[in-house]
Amino acid sequence: MRPPLKLVASVVALGCVLSCVALLPGCVTNSGRDSTAKALDGILAGNQRTVADHATDPYRHPKETLLFFGIRPNSRVLEVWPQAGWYTKIIAPLVRARGRYLAAVIPPDPGSRFLTARLAGYQRLLASRPDLYGGVKVVTFSPDGGDAVPSGSVDVALSFGDLHEWMALGDAPQAVDTIYRALTPGGVFGVVDNRGDPSLPQDPRAKNGYVRQDYAIRLIEAAGFRLVATSEVNANQKDTKNYPCGVWALPPDYRLGSIDRAKYEAIGESDRFTLKFVKPGKH
Repeated sequence: MRPPLKLVASVVALGCVLSCVALLPGCVTNSGRDSTAKALDGILAGNQRTVADHATDPYRHPKETLLFFGIRPNSRVLEVWPQAGWYTKIIAPLVRARGRYLAAVIPPDPGSRFLTARLAGYQRLLASRPDLYGGVKVVTFSPDGGDAVPSGSVDVALSFGDLHEWMALGDAPQAVDTIYRALTPGGVFGVVDNRGDPSLPQDPRAKNGYVRQDYAIRLIEAAGFRLVATSEVNANQKDTKNYPCGVWALPPDYRLGSIDRAKYEAIGESDRFTLKFVKPGKH
Protein backbone atom coordinates (compact mmCIF):
# COMPACT_ATOMS: atom_id res chain seq x y z
CA MET A 1 0.00 0.00 0.00
CA ARG A 2 1.42 3.36 -1.03
CA PRO A 3 1.82 5.89 1.85
CA PRO A 4 -0.19 9.13 1.65
CA LEU A 5 1.44 11.89 -0.39
CA LYS A 6 1.41 14.26 2.61
CA LEU A 7 3.38 11.74 4.66
CA VAL A 8 5.94 11.32 1.86
CA ALA A 9 6.32 15.08 1.57
CA SER A 10 6.81 15.39 5.32
CA VAL A 11 9.49 12.70 5.36
CA VAL A 12 11.32 14.32 2.45
CA ALA A 13 11.13 17.74 4.11
CA LEU A 14 12.45 16.31 7.38
CA GLY A 15 15.32 14.67 5.53
CA CYS A 16 16.22 17.96 3.91
CA VAL A 17 16.18 19.71 7.27
CA LEU A 18 18.39 17.08 8.86
CA SER A 19 20.81 17.26 5.94
CA CYS A 20 21.01 21.02 6.26
CA VAL A 21 21.60 20.74 10.00
CA ALA A 22 24.40 18.25 9.42
CA LEU A 23 26.02 20.58 6.92
CA LEU A 24 25.29 23.78 8.81
CA PRO A 25 28.75 24.57 10.22
CA GLY A 26 30.37 24.28 6.82
CA CYS A 27 27.55 26.20 5.12
CA VAL A 28 27.71 29.01 7.65
CA THR A 29 31.49 29.23 7.31
CA ASN A 30 31.37 29.39 3.52
CA SER A 31 28.50 31.85 3.53
CA GLY A 32 30.26 34.03 6.10
CA ARG A 33 33.45 34.04 4.09
CA ASP A 34 31.65 34.81 0.83
CA SER A 35 29.63 37.66 2.30
CA THR A 36 32.74 39.06 4.01
CA ALA A 37 34.66 38.89 0.73
CA LYS A 38 31.91 40.86 -1.02
CA ALA A 39 31.85 43.42 1.77
CA LEU A 40 35.62 43.81 1.53
CA ASP A 41 35.39 44.32 -2.23
CA GLY A 42 33.08 47.25 -1.66
CA ILE A 43 35.23 48.75 1.11
CA LEU A 44 38.46 48.41 -0.87
CA ALA A 45 36.87 50.28 -3.76
CA GLY A 46 35.56 53.01 -1.47
CA ASN A 47 36.51 56.67 -1.66
CA GLN A 48 37.93 56.65 1.88
CA ARG A 49 41.10 55.08 0.45
CA THR A 50 43.70 57.19 -1.33
CA VAL A 51 45.58 56.54 -4.54
CA ALA A 52 48.60 55.67 -2.40
CA ASP A 53 46.52 53.12 -0.47
CA HIS A 54 45.46 51.40 -3.68
CA ALA A 55 49.04 51.39 -4.96
CA THR A 56 50.17 49.23 -2.04
CA ASP A 57 47.36 46.67 -2.32
CA PRO A 58 49.42 44.40 -4.62
CA TYR A 59 52.00 44.04 -1.83
CA ARG A 60 49.69 43.84 1.19
CA HIS A 61 46.74 41.87 -0.24
CA PRO A 62 44.26 43.15 2.36
CA LYS A 63 41.26 41.12 1.24
CA GLU A 64 43.10 37.80 1.16
CA THR A 65 44.95 38.56 4.38
CA LEU A 66 41.85 39.45 6.39
CA LEU A 67 39.93 36.46 5.05
CA PHE A 68 42.86 34.22 6.00
CA PHE A 69 42.69 35.54 9.56
CA GLY A 70 38.96 34.79 9.62
CA ILE A 71 37.64 38.30 10.26
CA ARG A 72 33.87 38.71 9.88
CA PRO A 73 31.57 41.74 10.17
CA ASN A 74 30.61 40.72 13.72
CA SER A 75 34.22 40.30 14.93
CA ARG A 76 35.61 42.25 17.87
CA VAL A 77 38.97 43.31 16.44
CA LEU A 78 42.01 44.78 18.15
CA GLU A 79 44.60 46.21 15.77
CA VAL A 80 47.90 46.92 17.48
CA TRP A 81 49.70 50.10 16.48
CA PRO A 82 47.57 51.06 13.46
CA GLN A 83 50.11 53.76 12.57
CA ALA A 84 48.60 56.05 9.91
CA GLY A 85 45.47 53.89 9.62
CA TRP A 86 46.05 51.91 6.42
CA TYR A 87 44.13 48.91 7.75
CA THR A 88 41.77 51.06 9.85
CA LYS A 89 40.20 52.27 6.60
CA ILE A 90 39.32 48.66 5.77
CA ILE A 91 38.56 46.93 9.07
CA ALA A 92 36.61 49.69 10.84
CA PRO A 93 33.95 49.98 8.10
CA LEU A 94 33.68 46.17 7.90
CA VAL A 95 32.82 45.70 11.58
CA ARG A 96 31.11 49.06 12.17
CA ALA A 97 27.51 47.79 12.28
CA ARG A 98 27.82 44.41 14.00
CA GLY A 99 31.29 44.12 15.51
CA ARG A 100 33.85 46.37 17.12
CA TYR A 101 37.19 47.88 16.16
CA LEU A 102 39.73 48.89 18.77
CA ALA A 103 42.81 50.81 17.68
CA ALA A 104 45.65 50.19 20.14
CA VAL A 105 47.96 53.14 19.56
CA ILE A 106 51.43 53.81 20.94
CA PRO A 107 51.10 55.74 24.22
CA PRO A 108 51.45 59.50 23.69
CA ASP A 109 54.94 60.86 24.27
CA PRO A 110 55.17 64.67 24.52
CA GLY A 111 58.93 64.36 24.00
CA SER A 112 58.52 62.73 20.58
CA ARG A 113 57.39 65.04 17.83
CA PHE A 114 57.12 62.09 15.46
CA LEU A 115 54.75 60.11 17.69
CA THR A 116 52.75 63.22 18.57
CA ALA A 117 52.30 64.07 14.89
CA ARG A 118 51.39 60.49 13.99
CA LEU A 119 48.72 60.27 16.70
CA ALA A 120 47.29 63.64 15.67
CA GLY A 121 47.16 62.46 12.06
CA TYR A 122 45.38 59.28 13.08
CA GLN A 123 42.83 61.21 15.11
CA ARG A 124 42.21 63.47 12.12
CA LEU A 125 41.59 60.38 10.00
CA LEU A 126 38.97 59.11 12.45
CA ALA A 127 37.29 62.52 12.62
CA SER A 128 37.22 62.85 8.83
CA ARG A 129 34.60 60.12 8.33
CA PRO A 130 32.37 59.64 11.39
CA ASP A 131 30.08 57.54 9.20
CA LEU A 132 32.88 54.99 8.86
CA TYR A 133 35.07 55.53 11.92
CA GLY A 134 32.65 56.92 14.49
CA GLY A 135 32.57 53.62 16.37
CA VAL A 136 36.36 53.23 16.61
CA LYS A 137 37.62 53.04 20.16
CA VAL A 138 41.19 54.22 20.66
CA VAL A 139 43.16 52.56 23.45
CA THR A 140 46.86 52.62 24.26
CA PHE A 141 49.16 49.65 23.84
CA SER A 142 52.49 49.74 25.61
CA PRO A 143 54.71 46.86 24.51
CA ASP A 144 56.32 46.50 27.92
CA GLY A 145 53.20 44.99 29.48
CA GLY A 146 49.90 46.16 30.89
CA ASP A 147 46.39 45.58 29.63
CA ALA A 148 45.23 47.62 26.65
CA VAL A 149 41.71 46.18 26.97
CA PRO A 150 39.97 43.88 29.49
CA SER A 151 41.14 40.29 29.42
CA GLY A 152 39.26 38.04 27.02
CA SER A 153 37.41 40.93 25.35
CA VAL A 154 38.39 40.59 21.65
CA ASP A 155 38.00 37.83 19.06
CA VAL A 156 40.84 38.84 16.73
CA ALA A 157 44.08 40.71 17.40
CA LEU A 158 46.14 41.88 14.44
CA SER A 159 49.74 43.03 14.14
CA PHE A 160 51.12 44.33 10.86
CA GLY A 161 54.85 44.96 11.00
CA ASP A 162 55.10 45.42 14.77
CA LEU A 163 57.03 42.36 15.87
CA HIS A 164 60.42 43.64 14.68
CA GLU A 165 59.74 46.95 16.46
CA TRP A 166 58.92 45.18 19.73
CA MET A 167 62.13 43.20 19.35
CA ALA A 168 64.09 46.42 18.80
CA LEU A 169 62.68 47.73 22.07
CA GLY A 170 63.41 44.45 23.86
CA ASP A 171 59.71 44.09 24.68
CA ALA A 172 58.46 41.41 22.28
CA PRO A 173 57.57 38.75 24.90
CA GLN A 174 55.66 41.27 27.01
CA ALA A 175 53.79 42.62 23.98
CA VAL A 176 52.72 39.14 22.92
CA ASP A 177 51.63 38.35 26.49
CA THR A 178 49.43 41.46 26.47
CA ILE A 179 47.75 40.31 23.27
CA TYR A 180 47.27 36.82 24.66
CA ARG A 181 45.39 38.21 27.66
CA ALA A 182 43.23 40.46 25.49
CA LEU A 183 41.93 37.60 23.36
CA THR A 184 38.99 35.43 24.25
CA PRO A 185 39.77 31.67 24.39
CA GLY A 186 39.73 30.46 20.80
CA GLY A 187 40.58 33.95 19.57
CA VAL A 188 42.92 34.57 16.65
CA PHE A 189 46.23 36.44 16.65
CA GLY A 190 47.19 37.39 13.09
CA VAL A 191 50.78 38.46 12.49
CA VAL A 192 52.42 39.90 9.37
CA ASP A 193 56.06 41.00 9.38
CA ASN A 194 59.22 41.20 7.29
CA ARG A 195 60.60 37.68 6.82
CA GLY A 196 64.28 37.27 7.59
CA ASP A 197 66.82 35.02 5.90
CA PRO A 198 66.53 31.55 7.51
CA SER A 199 70.21 30.85 6.79
CA LEU A 200 71.37 33.69 9.04
CA PRO A 201 71.28 33.93 12.85
CA GLN A 202 68.43 36.03 14.14
CA ASP A 203 69.44 39.33 15.68
CA PRO A 204 67.32 39.51 18.88
CA ARG A 205 66.86 43.23 18.26
CA ALA A 206 66.06 42.81 14.55
CA LYS A 207 68.21 45.79 13.64
CA ASN A 208 67.66 45.28 9.91
CA GLY A 209 63.89 45.05 10.35
CA TYR A 210 63.68 41.37 9.43
CA VAL A 211 62.51 38.46 11.60
CA ARG A 212 63.04 34.81 10.77
CA GLN A 213 59.70 33.04 10.49
CA ASP A 214 60.75 30.15 12.72
CA TYR A 215 62.00 32.62 15.34
CA ALA A 216 58.70 34.50 15.28
CA ILE A 217 56.72 31.28 15.69
CA ARG A 218 58.77 30.15 18.69
CA LEU A 219 58.53 33.56 20.33
CA ILE A 220 54.75 33.76 19.94
CA GLU A 221 54.08 30.14 20.89
CA ALA A 222 56.13 30.70 24.06
CA ALA A 223 53.29 32.96 25.25
CA GLY A 224 50.82 30.09 24.94
CA PHE A 225 49.57 30.62 21.39
CA ARG A 226 49.23 27.75 18.94
CA LEU A 227 50.15 28.20 15.28
CA VAL A 228 47.26 26.95 13.14
CA ALA A 229 48.08 28.19 9.63
CA THR A 230 50.61 30.05 7.51
CA SER A 231 50.11 31.86 4.23
CA GLU A 232 52.39 33.03 1.44
CA VAL A 233 49.94 35.69 0.31
CA ASN A 234 52.36 38.48 1.28
CA ALA A 235 55.54 36.80 0.04
CA ASN A 236 57.93 38.64 -2.29
CA GLN A 237 60.73 36.57 -3.81
CA LYS A 238 62.41 39.70 -5.21
CA ASP A 239 63.35 40.82 -1.71
CA THR A 240 67.02 39.83 -1.14
CA LYS A 241 67.01 41.21 2.44
CA ASN A 242 70.57 42.55 2.30
CA TYR A 243 70.35 46.31 1.98
CA PRO A 244 72.62 48.98 3.51
CA CYS A 245 69.90 50.29 5.83
CA GLY A 246 67.86 47.13 6.17
CA VAL A 247 64.26 46.72 5.09
CA TRP A 248 63.75 50.50 5.16
CA ALA A 249 65.60 50.82 1.84
CA LEU A 250 62.47 49.38 0.22
CA PRO A 251 59.18 51.18 -0.36
CA PRO A 252 57.34 52.80 1.22
CA ASP A 253 60.25 54.19 3.28
CA TYR A 254 63.01 54.60 0.65
CA ARG A 255 65.38 55.56 3.45
CA LEU A 256 68.32 55.80 1.04
CA GLY A 257 66.57 58.55 -0.86
CA SER A 258 67.56 58.68 -4.51
CA ILE A 259 70.30 56.06 -4.16
CA ASP A 260 69.29 53.01 -6.22
CA ARG A 261 65.69 54.08 -5.92
CA ALA A 262 64.69 52.47 -9.21
CA LYS A 263 66.14 49.16 -8.01
CA TYR A 264 64.20 49.25 -4.76
CA GLU A 265 61.05 50.36 -6.50
CA ALA A 266 61.32 47.35 -8.81
CA ILE A 267 61.65 45.02 -5.79
CA GLY A 268 58.60 46.50 -4.10
CA GLU A 269 57.65 46.08 -0.48
CA SER A 270 59.31 43.43 1.66
CA ASP A 271 58.87 39.67 1.69
CA ARG A 272 56.47 39.00 4.58
CA PHE A 273 55.28 36.01 6.52
CA THR A 274 51.59 35.79 7.40
CA LEU A 275 50.91 33.68 10.49
CA LYS A 276 47.64 32.71 12.16
CA PHE A 277 47.76 31.76 15.83
CA VAL A 278 44.96 30.75 18.18
CA LYS A 279 44.64 31.15 21.93
CA PRO A 280 43.73 27.64 23.14
CA GLY A 281 40.21 27.13 24.39
CA LYS A 282 36.72 27.73 23.06
CA HIS A 283 34.63 30.85 22.66
